[in-house]
Amino acid sequence: MSDQAIRLVVLVSGSGTNLQSLLDAVADESYGAVIVAVGADRDGIEGLARAERAGVPTFVERVRDHSDRAAWDEAIAARIAAHKPDLVICAGFMRILGAPTLSAFPVVNTHPALLPAFPGAHGVRDALAYGVRVTGCTVMFADAGVDTGPIIAQETVRVYDGDDEDTLHERIKTVERGLLVETVGRMAREGWTVTGRNVRLGSRTRGDGEPGRTTK
Repeated sequence: MSDQAIRLVVLVSGSGTNLQSLLDAVADESYGAVIVAVGADRDGIEGLARAERAGVPTFVERVRDHSDRAAWDEAIAARIAAHKPDLVICAGFMRILGAPTLSAFPVVNTHPALLPAFPGAHGVRDALAYGVRVTGCTVMFADAGVDTGPIIAQETVRVYDGDDEDTLHERIKTVERGLLVETVGRMAREGWTVTGRNVRLGSRTRGDGEPGRTTK
């Protein structure tokens, strides 16, 4: 691990295909980041198994183990903080993080549509129902809303005649994995700034010390 590599905590809820792409990427020291822990909101998922096979520490914080959602928010924030991340990545994490995490760390999330169009849990289905000919995926900072944070990067995916939700989502997921890896790598190596809703990558160089994470 390079002294200049930024520390990532990755959160998962399922099979962990985006996590696997990040695990593959960080194996190359020139990527600029290291995954220091993988967390989940449920036991027995493939995402945790992928982390364990890669030798990455894991933790599980289940909502049902807490008296209420606020208690879970505090608990998962504490578990994340224990690993001292520079950046938290939601890689198929199916929970909305609360203020204890969002106020402490920059959190990156993905969405299978071109935000601000078609936010929420059914972005692919909603895009198809609307009849769009082009959709895509978004990498953004998480905030207290549902898919409302500042957009970091986007990439388009064409909608073909005969597409259904499954076929379209599979093509989007392939593009999404590549976009997430590319974006997190750039953030790690080059830094970023956020001014209002505008995110700029490459606003600082790694040689300047801490990666850029200025918010105005």
